[in-house]
Amino acid sequence: MKLPAAQVAVLEAASATEDRPLDSIATETDTDPAAATGAAFALEDAGLLSVSESTDVHRRLTDEGRSYVRESLPELRLYDAALDADADEEPVPLGEVIGAAGLEGDAVDIALANFARKGYGDIEAGEVTAEAAVDAAADPEQLALETLADREGTGDEDALELEASVLDQLERRGLVDREEETVRTVRLTDEGVTAMMEGVEATETVDRLTAEMLASGEWRDVEFTEYNVAADAEEVPRGKEHILRQTANRVKDVLVGMGFKEMEGPHADAQFWINDCLFMPQDHPARTHWDQFALENPSAIDELPADLVERVRRAHLEGVGPDGEGYHSPWDVETAKRLDLRGHTTSLSMRFLSGHADALEEDLEPPQRYFSVEKVYRNDTLDPTHLLEFFQIEGWVMAEDLSARDLMGTFTEFYDQFDITDIEFKPHYNPYTEPSFELFGTHPETGALVEVGNSGIFRDEVTEPLGVEADVMAWGLSLERLLMLMYGFEDIRDVHGTLCDLDLLRDVEVVH
Repeated sequence: MKLPAAQVAVLEAASATEDRPLDSIATETDTDPAAATGAAFALEDAGLLSVSESTDVHRRLTDEGRSYVRESLPELRLYDAALDADADEEPVPLGEVIGAAGLEGDAVDIALANFARKGYGDIEAGEVTAEAAVDAAADPEQLALETLADREGTGDEDALELEASVLDQLERRGLVDREEETVRTVRLTDEGVTAMMEGVEATETVDRLTAEMLASGEWRDVEFTEYNVAADAEEVPRGKEHILRQTANRVKDVLVGMGFKEMEGPHADAQFWINDCLFMPQDHPARTHWDQFALENPSAIDELPADLVERVRRAHLEGVGPDGEGYHSPWDVETAKRLDLRGHTTSLSMRFLSGHADALEEDLEPPQRYFSVEKVYRNDTLDPTHLLEFFQIEGWVMAEDLSARDLMGTFTEFYDQFDITDIEFKPHYNPYTEPSFELFGTHPETGALVEVGNSGIFRDEVTEPLGVEADVMAWGLSLERLLMLMYGFEDIRDVHGTLCDLDLLRDVEVVH
């Protein structure tokens, strides 16, 4: 029997009594591993060889994982510092504990995200309390990291019997890399043994057509190797559009289909546009550093439209209309000029409604519909439904004689495009809208009500200084919460942030 040289080499190295690793055979016969694999599948098709496959899982510490073996996990350092500060007896300022723990940069966010998750204590209103009954020395994630470090390089680290959920969590945190290796073994079949006994002979074949062969005509006289087009190819993970971005693009398509135009604008903006135009008093708690991120350099905007500033200032101090009273609290233009990362995209709405948006080519006359789907930034405590940065679906409609019924009908139509038909509304108070209400949807897995947004009709104190004479209904919805209702995610950090589950992002089926 005549066979290609690679097939002969594999056939001769195979055993009829035991499975032999294909990579070992390739090394022994000095055969290219890819050629040896192709030869093995060709021999299997010919009935001369059987090929078996198994998957070996290797777990290796990342550089970050090794650093935590040396210094311990950030949440453990935070817990130890909290105990040293007697936070098990009474709440202690969070900043004090973070400083004592020596945490900075990303380590702070990581510590805060995992401190409560593990039940080490609570963080609320800028203070931390520690649970004294916790045995932090037995933290399963820290022990797993140390065990992997002890066995690293010994050759038997893959044989460790560690709890799967712990390893999965370490992988999600980027502390352990999981590598899967396909191991192929081969064994001679009865037909293969018979062929070996009768004798096999290598024949020279060519595995590719070259330009030289075509030019010289040599291709007419050579024998080409047969290709097994059904053989398994190596699986190479490829990049794809993030599910959050896919959903954002779908939201845009839906709103454009409903007659809306898109707004864009600065992520860092003056408090004037973010808060003052919204009739948010300058001493409102949400305008402190506990809720917002202030810029240091530059710390203030160069200039603001003077006539609009004066109208907004009067609205804050005196109110609007015969029944308006204002806030009777200090209002300072220097505060209005301070630069923050926007806590909501309503800053874009204020720019557009007032006619001071760079993208506007002419004054807006009712009716008008505008939206944006962009990032906002808030100094929130990280938990399954809150992040420091997230996407907000901003929208507004300017028209005559708008009512809450118009607003509720818009939401019903919007969410219906995503097969969400159980939206509930709850009356709410906002400084800038009246009437106002929050929106809730039912989580498809837990059945719990999830707040998905806030809305209302802008008060005269907002629209009149902007020069808007018609009614304006507006809303801010969470893109991430919409994602939770669509896909059933219970922790948004699985798809967004430092604990993002990459395997989930690769495998999740997109909802159309």
